[in-house]
Amino acid sequence: MSRLIIKEVARKQGINQSQLQIRAGVSPQLLNRYWNNRTRSVALDQLDLIAKALGVLPGELIVPDEEAKPHIEREEDVA
Repeated sequence: MSRLIIKEVARKQGINQSQLQIRAGVSPQLLNRYWNNRTRSVALDQLDLIAKALGVLPGELIVPDEEAKPHIEREEDVA
């Protein structure tokens, strides 16, 4: 699984949710879902608008969710 880090990137730039919503031209409801990671899917065109408003690439707004990764045992752990 992955998660969005829009909130973190925006806050580092001193941009709040309302400012980003206006700059990106997306709906407040959509940005709120993405901002708070309350979505199971992401519309790439919308993510692109948000990324452009933040001056980053869309892929920079998505990171692996460490808690969702399965634990993979090493061979020496199993032996």
